[in-house]
Amino acid sequence: MPDPRGFLTFRERELPANRPVPVRLMDWREVHAHRATHPEDLAMLQRQATRCMDCGIPFCHQGCPLGNLIPEWNDLARQEQWGDAIERLHVTNNFPEFTGRICPAPCESACVLGINQPPVTIKNIEVSIIDEAFERGLVAPQIPQRLTGFTVAVVGSGPAGLAAAQQLTRAGHTVAVYERDDAIGGLLRYGVPDFKLEKIHIDRRLAQMEEEGTRFRPGITIGKDITWADLQARYDAVVVATGATVPRELPLPGRELEGVHVAMPFLHQSNLVVAGRAVPDQILATGKHVVIIGGGDTGSDCLGTALRQGAASVTTLAIGKHPPTDRPVDQPWPTDPIVFEVSSSHEEGGERDYLASTVAFVGGEGADAGHVRRLRLATTEYLADGRRVPTAGTEREIPADLVLIAMGFTGPESAELVEQTGADLTGRGWVARGDDYASSVPGMFVAGDAGRGQSLIVWAIAEGRAAAASVDAYLSGGTELPFPITASTVPLRP
Repeated sequence: MPDPRGFLTFRERELPANRPVPVRLMDWREVHAHRATHPEDLAMLQRQATRCMDCGIPFCHQGCPLGNLIPEWNDLARQEQWGDAIERLHVTNNFPEFTGRICPAPCESACVLGINQPPVTIKNIEVSIIDEAFERGLVAPQIPQRLTGFTVAVVGSGPAGLAAAQQLTRAGHTVAVYERDDAIGGLLRYGVPDFKLEKIHIDRRLAQMEEEGTRFRPGITIGKDITWADLQARYDAVVVATGATVPRELPLPGRELEGVHVAMPFLHQSNLVVAGRAVPDQILATGKHVVIIGGGDTGSDCLGTALRQGAASVTTLAIGKHPPTDRPVDQPWPTDPIVFEVSSSHEEGGERDYLASTVAFVGGEGADAGHVRRLRLATTEYLADGRRVPTAGTEREIPADLVLIAMGFTGPESAELVEQTGADLTGRGWVARGDDYASSVPGMFVAGDAGRGQSLIVWAIAEGRAAAASVDAYLSGGTELPFPITASTVPLRP
């Protein structure tokens, strides 16, 4: 620590300014437009890194599922030692350019300074390190010195699949990543809008992985184009990293009306168009009254997308209470509290409505009879057993030409997997696995949301790394890959 009293000298939490709202709503570029080497941003980053305390026990390690060595690379970034900083960051995290942009940063909730001051801006320091490393040519491929002769198929190219693939390739195995979309990246590619994650960050990481030897097979659906049984016959091991893509539905009267959609097709189509693809009959918010049911990250992504498409209005509904602005007493440090958050999309416009229970989707009249035109709501009532129900007599209607259901996901699409391999599922519909990430099918391992349900990107990368270590041990009889967690120690986020 260069200054053990730095957190007393610099008490304020500072972040680089986002691009102005009227400007960024005109394009799909990232909201954040800054680099650490801009003199003002570098000085700010150095002040924030200096606030990192000599706290003895860095609880930020506990808050980060990857176990990032945060105090170490904070200090290296402060000194502008970008090569050493990215080396320490890559020790635990394969893709800091992703986590530094779209992770909710549970590490900051666990920052010791956060007990009585705003925490260190860990996430901004992290993304500054990796961006500088790429700009300076410090991210080089790590080509294995020898090949083991073993082959591994990774199904799914989201963060869990890519992390597993990179670790296994570096261990010397021949790895092929299968993806059903036309480009590699999973939800990072077609689920997360460009204003949060421009795809250049995916492409340059994939270029590194290709140089290391990882092979990519987009446009192939395992279970249909190639059966799971055939895949097992071709490869020595298989990693299932298909994610949790089955949306949580809202089966209410009027659900069949045109204009009512689950959120992901809306985001997927928008990302395709931004990438230059043609999408016939695209779901568009242009000129419409849009209602988003669900106040999480997916709902926020829908909000920013709808505003850029020129929606007439956007309303986000949450069934629960308005979260507190400060940490609740029953969620003490260093837990990750549920507090009121304002994302970059919320800064841009739209209304947020809490304690709003959807009762029915209401169609229009005459020629509009088959299309949603209004949403019937009621005030949410909390029952003694914890259930949330509509309060009788509080019904009201709001305009709705496009309704997006963004209530999360229930689990993986597993029908073909179970039918073709006999793999076991858990009671919640996830692919069952042991502490070593091995499924009930010999040689088949499960990483990420497919095995634990919808979760955070940091958990996906951590599980991909851990599953890779198990696969390496299964094939080689031992492993030198880091094994940070076991499946049984992964806590579920509330």
